Amino acid sequence: MRTDGIFIGIEVDDEALASEPRLAGHLSQVCPVDIYSEPSDGELEIVQRNVDECVLCRLCLEIAHLEVGENAVRVIKIYDGGAALE
Repeated sequence: MRTDGIFIGIEVDDEALASEPRLAGHLSQVCPVDIYSEPSDGELEIVQRNVDECVLCRLCLEIAHLEVGENAVRVIKIYDGGAALE
């Protein structure tokens, strides 16, 4: 799944979500600007209106890396030619 704002794009690997059901909840807990939401059905939702509020804190990258491995979540800096936040 991917959602783009004007400056930032957020990409979450669907297979990673399927392999680790707790990831959706953890992403929604760590994000300081509420980019991720976990509705009552347990699925992950990327909140479109909050995507460009990303402060590049890397918390979502870190929790995803710990739970399922690299590149499960990607933050794409559209303003920087599509470079991924490392």
